Amino acid sequence: MNDTNSLPALPDRLSGNSRSPHHVAEIFEHNIGIRLNGKERTDVEEYCISEGWVKVASPKALDRRGQPLLMTLKGTVEAFYS
Repeated sequence: MNDTNSLPALPDRLSGNSRSPHHVAEIFEHNIGIRLNGKERTDVEEYCISEGWVKVASPKALDRRGQPLLMTLKGTVEAFYS
């Protein structure tokens, strides 16, 4: 069971891509949930709470390196430990 006192604080901006400067590996040792406009999302690749956006992978489009293109969705973003 997770103790809320031992969990690291969730940053304002976080990325799941390990090559990103906004990637924090310690955060991903725990389960994280993201809500966009009150609806929980499970496909979020990156988020920013202060700017109000999340990035999700496009289902088919790939960039030149073969990585999925990210689409930006805007709204009220909430991050939490689940």
